[in-house]
Amino acid sequence: MRWQQLFDDLRAQFDAEEAAAERAEDGSRARAEMGAIRLTDRLAASVGLPLTVGVRGAGHIAGIVAGAGPDWVLLEDGQGREQLVALAAVTSVAGLGRRTAVPERDGAVRVRWDLRRALRGLARDRSAVQIVLDDGGTLTGTLDRVGADYVEVALHPVDEPRRSEAVRGVRAVVTDAIAVVRTAIPALG
Repeated sequence: MRWQQLFDDLRAQFDAEEAAAERAEDGSRARAEMGAIRLTDRLAASVGLPLTVGVRGAGHIAGIVAGAGPDWVLLEDGQGREQLVALAAVTSVAGLGRRTAVPERDGAVRVRWDLRRALRGLARDRSAVQIVLDDGGTLTGTLDRVGADYVEVALHPVDEPRRSEAVRGVRAVVTDAIAVVRTAIPALG
């Protein structure tokens, strides 16, 4: 009888230690999984939701998340303007909630869907833009070319089309210095 009580007591201790180890392992696993999640995964899960993004050089930008790439997020403001925000310039994000997209691996397609690809789309569309630099400076005009690490901007008033008589010059801007690229506010029809 005493042996049975001893075995039962040892079994209970073993079960308690095993449960404690399992709980600790679950916590470690959850922390490791959370440690693999990137801000872009959180932003991808926030498409359609309102966020406020703190951006170096541009202050706080509020808008509805329209899309996210590996190094950018696209916000639409209440005036129909799109704002392409470089994640390298983001200092904070408010409004993320608890949702997270499944972390994507950096495959060949995802890596190519970067900020330069988005800027090439703006250059192709000949959209008038305002560029906010990470030091707070601004440029207005049209993106003419997008290189490996820079963009060329034909400087002209954002409310005028890119015509040779409107262009005041062309400036090359290092891509890493770009904080936000805003499209012009659509004209009221």
